[in-house]
Amino acid sequence: MRMIILSRDSNLYSTRRLKEAGEAQGHEVRVIDPMRCYMDITSHNPKVLYQGIPIVDADAIIPRIGAANTFYGTAVVRQFEIMGVFTPNSSQAITRSRDKLSSLQLLARRGIGLPVTGFAHATQDIDGLIELVGGAPLVIKLLEGTQGIGVVLAETYQAAKSVIEAFRGLDANILVQEYIKEAKGSDIRCFVVGDKVIASMKRQGADGEFRSNLHRGGSATKAKLTPEERSTAVRAAKAMGLRVAGVDLLRSHHGPVVMEVNSSPGLEGIEKYTDTDVATKIITYIERSLTGRESSADH
Repeated sequence: MRMIILSRDSNLYSTRRLKEAGEAQGHEVRVIDPMRCYMDITSHNPKVLYQGIPIVDADAIIPRIGAANTFYGTAVVRQFEIMGVFTPNSSQAITRSRDKLSSLQLLARRGIGLPVTGFAHATQDIDGLIELVGGAPLVIKLLEGTQGIGVVLAETYQAAKSVIEAFRGLDANILVQEYIKEAKGSDIRCFVVGDKVIASMKRQGADGEFRSNLHRGGSATKAKLTPEERSTAVRAAKAMGLRVAGVDLLRSHHGPVVMEVNSSPGLEGIEKYTDTDVATKIITYIERSLTGRESSADH
C-alpha cells in the first residue's frame, strides 16, 4: 500500500512515528509538505503535483495539517479526495473541527455535554454575557486562538469585564465559558481511532496554570475512563466527522464536558504516558478501511 503523510516537517515526532509504523507494516510511506503542493483542478483529470511531479499512485493520505495552514492544507486534502484517495479525516471534518464556534454548535446539536458557553462580538451587554455562564470565575477565549493562546481565566467579575472590553477593542469574536472548578486545572485527552478510544491520559496544568497543555509545562498520567466518558469522546469525534481525533474532556459535577476536538492530535504525549503504540493503530485502521472499501467496490 502507498501512503502519504501530509506534514510540514518530517522530523516531528508524530510524523516520524506514523512513517515508521507504516513501513513496519510493509507499506511505502512518503512525507510531503502540503504547502509545497499545487493542484490541477480539472473535471476529468484532477491532479496534485509536488515539486513538479504529479502524485498518481497514492492509496491513502494521513493529513497532519497545522492550524496556521488550515485553508490551503484542507484544499490539498480535498483534491486527493476528488482523486479517490482514502483519508481518515476528510477536508470538511478538519475544517469543521478548526472552527471553535461551529464545532461547539454541532456538539450541542448532538446533545453532547459542554461547558455553559456564551458567544459575542460587539455586545454592549457585558453583564448579561457574564451572567449567562454563571458569573466569575469564567474562561474567556478569542475564537481564533490555538494551543492555549488567547485563553484567559477571569477570577473576578471586574477582571472578566475588563478582559471582555479589551477583546472588544480588538474587534474580536469572543467565547465565554463557565469555569469547571472541580476539574482543578486538569483535563482528559482521549485518542479516538475509528469508533474506539484507543488511549487516554489525564493532563494536569503546572502550578498556577489553569491550562493543561503539555507544552505549557503540564504533566500527564494514564487515565481510566468511565463508560460515559468513552462514549462522549467517540460521539464528539463522530459529530465532527473525524476518524482520528484527540477529544479533550473535563470532569464536571454534571458529567464529562467536551472542551475541544482536535483533528491532528500529537502522538508523543499519548504514546509516552499510556505506553500505547498509537501510530500502528492508526495505520491498522487505514488498512482495514481500505480493505473494506475494496470489498464494497467488488460487490
